[in-house]
Amino acid sequence: MMDHIGYWSNLTEQGRVLVFGPVGDPDGAYGIGIVLAENQAEAEVLRDRDPAIRSQFGFTTEIAPMLRLVTPSETYDAN
Repeated sequence: MMDHIGYWSNLTEQGRVLVFGPVGDPDGAYGIGIVLAENQAEAEVLRDRDPAIRSQFGFTTEIAPMLRLVTPSETYDAN
């Protein structure tokens, strides 16, 4: 899990990820990340390189595009 956190922290420092972290859902543990990617394929590459996904523990992900993301400093529109 430390490799997983390091991987996403590095992507955040590079500006490729806006935010990521664990979710306190009483129904089960999972995390959410908001990735800046040009397209679905680029997001899939980031996912596929995640040490948690590459591990033998059976972690899975779902990727869903946001059509528009508004932050205090910037707005990102889907192409």
